[in-house]
Amino acid sequence: MAQAPLLQLSGISLTFGGDPVFDDLSLTVQQGDRVALVGRNGSGKSTLMKVMAGYVEADRGDVVISPGTTVGYMEQEPEMAGFATLGDFAMSRLDISEQYKVEIAGEGLKFDPSRPVETASGGERRRAALAKLMAEAPELMLLDEPTNHLDIEAIAWLEAELSQTRTAYVLISHDRAFLRNLTRATLWIDRGQVRRQEKGFENFELWRDKVWEDEDVARHKLNRKIKAEAKWAVEGISARRKRNQGRVRALQDLRAESSGQIRRQGTAAMAFDSGQQSGRKVIEAEGLEKAYAGKQIVTNFEIKINRGDRVAFVGPNGVGKTTLLKMLMGEEAPDSGTVKLGSNLLPAIFDQSRAALDPKMTLWESLTGDKDMRVSGQADQVMVRGTPKHVVAYLKDFLFDEAQARAPVRSLSGGEKARLLLAKLMAKESNLLVMDEPTNDLDVETLDLLQELLDDYDGTVLLVSHDRDFLDRVATTTVAMEGDGRATVYAGGWTDYQAQRKSDTAEAEARAKVAPKPTPQASKDSGKGKKSGLSFTERHRLEELPGLIEKLEAEITKLEEFLAQPGLYQKEPAKFAKGTEALNERQAELAKTESEWMKLEEKAEA
Repeated sequence: MAQAPLLQLSGISLTFGGDPVFDDLSLTVQQGDRVALVGRNGSGKSTLMKVMAGYVEADRGDVVISPGTTVGYMEQEPEMAGFATLGDFAMSRLDISEQYKVEIAGEGLKFDPSRPVETASGGERRRAALAKLMAEAPELMLLDEPTNHLDIEAIAWLEAELSQTRTAYVLISHDRAFLRNLTRATLWIDRGQVRRQEKGFENFELWRDKVWEDEDVARHKLNRKIKAEAKWAVEGISARRKRNQGRVRALQDLRAESSGQIRRQGTAAMAFDSGQQSGRKVIEAEGLEKAYAGKQIVTNFEIKINRGDRVAFVGPNGVGKTTLLKMLMGEEAPDSGTVKLGSNLLPAIFDQSRAALDPKMTLWESLTGDKDMRVSGQADQVMVRGTPKHVVAYLKDFLFDEAQARAPVRSLSGGEKARLLLAKLMAKESNLLVMDEPTNDLDVETLDLLQELLDDYDGTVLLVSHDRDFLDRVATTTVAMEGDGRATVYAGGWTDYQAQRKSDTAEAEARAKVAPKPTPQASKDSGKGKKSGLSFTERHRLEELPGLIEKLEAEITKLEEFLAQPGLYQKEPAKFAKGTEALNERQAELAKTESEWMKLEEKAEA
């Protein structure tokens, strides 16, 4: 006998401010479901989850929870009024004998149960709410951006816990790797409609693109039909007026269908302007030492950052990533060591805490009140990379509508706040971007665009992020901060760092097992005849890789030129598809080859 669904929504309709969010929406969540809930910022993901949790009542429709089923909801801004400490909040629905569950979750998520609620940061509150939910272990968990404010170690802990649980859950997250590793089905909100695919997030983008492609083809056919019928109406209706009124009405219906179609939301018109070029050497640090209250941040740290580098800083929360960034930027002095900044630097800083946004200000005031964006004598203009632009027009570039211009910043969602901060950042010329957790709350499409912009940016990027997928896509160098002053520089992004670290650990263990005890004579001669760290095969491979990279780059250029031919997609769809497949293969091979070259170069230098 089939089991009843844990949660069922039937005919849900909901309107906010006169605009429909959902209309006649239906969906079910079954036992054992692991569902990704995805959609553009502002599409209604959090609202739908609140309807599921019973926090928001729909205008019409039914929400049915299976008898005996408990539903746990982790919202983005948990309400903790009436609780003295984070631990009190996390334990509020548990027996004292279950305190260990909160302690285990607290250890994995790194929050202090004794922290007073009134002094806790937003991130600490969210971690406490997540610990509460994990400890309560309801039959259905609704998780709204659970990885925000978690470091990579805590994300890994949460990922492991969710992968082992039998509890059903629905996840909203911007973290691609997290969604790929955990989900088996996908709910996609698009223009008020919810679609479901019984495949995890790793298949989402192919599915989305296919739906949109089919939609574009259908719209093209409809427009062609309208054009043909309109031509007939103009040329032939006068001779056949009476017997063809039905065809005229059909044309009117076609036009109504076309105008009633909801257009897809475009991507934000974001752009960085690198302004004047910086010197080739951007930052050079030697022998950096720094400690706070007896805690060592870095020990004998060295790095050279050149123009065009994308350097990611990773490590647990509190390990000192922001402190190291401030030392490298000259904002904080090291205890010892030197930092040399290059010439002509124009830094722009994306702050994780969103300190540049005043929640009491309107979006309009937030832009016009910025002294770097103010246009003298023009209250409705802002300076965008040296050119005056109307405030509303600039906000529209970042997907805000005119009605939001006078709304307070505090009314924005997390993703909208991130876009507003990017709008302020991108209005200025820069050649050095310092970005502290820029991916928080951004939807998949905006993340894709941000990655492309960083790829094309002529300047240098210093990046702090816990988003493993984003690090792999952007970083050319990773600085891993592991505590106790250890900060190691690796080539590539997150996956490259993990592979190199694993390889280094395995080699060290192997040497420890087989290395003979040194004799006095061996110790005396150990410094003689020092050889390269590369084998003969590796040296040969290193010599041939530049030629292979050059060849792949040339092939990619030719394929891009081929695919850029006007009308190729419409005239020769098979050739276009084949060319696209070949381009993707070459790009993947180039990335793999460049990664291999960087690893061998690093090994040779070492």
